[in-house]
Amino acid sequence: MYATPRSVGDVMTRTVAAVGPETSFKEIARLLRDRQVGSLPVLVGGKVAGVVSESDLLPKEELRDAPGEAYTGRRSPADLAKAEGATAAGLMSAPAVTVPSGATLAEAARRMARAGVRMLPVVDEQGALEGVVSRADLLKVFLRDDHDIEREVRRDIVSWIFPPPDSMIHVEVRDGVVTLTGSVRDTALVPVAARLVRAVEGVVDVEFDLAPAPGRTESARS
Repeated sequence: MYATPRSVGDVMTRTVAAVGPETSFKEIARLLRDRQVGSLPVLVGGKVAGVVSESDLLPKEELRDAPGEAYTGRRSPADLAKAEGATAAGLMSAPAVTVPSGATLAEAARRMARAGVRMLPVVDEQGALEGVVSRADLLKVFLRDDHDIEREVRRDIVSWIFPPPDSMIHVEVRDGVVTLTGSVRDTALVPVAARLVRAVEGVVDVEFDLAPAPGRTESARS
C-alpha cells in the first residue's frame, strides 16, 4: 500500500519566538526584524491566543501620514484599532488560525490559503504552542530526491496496482515529474494510479505512456 503523507510535525520549526499580550509595539517590531519572520504567536497561559504580524503593525505607520483618514470612513474599524494599539493585545489578529502537528501538509496548505496567511502556529491538543509551519516549510517536500520518489512510486503504488507479470511498468522521475511507461493488464486502473502518484510527497506532475498488455480483452482495456 502507498505511504502515509508526511505531517506538519515533520517539517515545522520547533524553536519559535513568541510574545505575550503585554509585549510592546517596538519590541514586536524588533523581534520581527531580528528573527527575520513576518509574524509571531501571542501566548496567554502558554496557549496561542492570536498572531501579530507585520501587516498588523503597518496601520500605525500608514495613518501617520494621513491622520484625517481616521475620520473620513476610509479605514475599517479593525485598521483604526490596530493603528492605536501599543501592545500585542491590541495589535494581534485573533483567534489564531492554527494547525495540529499531525495534520498533513496538504491540510496545512489549505488552511494557509483560506486564511490568507504565510505562517501557522502548530499546537497540541490543549492549544499549547509546539512550533510554527511556514509556506517555505511546506515547499520543502519538493526538494525530495528523484530517486527517493521513484523508489516509493515503484514499491508502494506500481507493484500494488500493476503487479507483474501481467503488467510491465517502467518508472522514471526527473525534477519531480513521474513518467510511467510500459503495458498494463487493465487500463481502467490508470486514473487510480495517477491520483496515488500525485499524492506522493515531492511529485510535481505525472505522465503516462501505457498500452494494454497483449492478449487482454477490450473490456479490460477500456
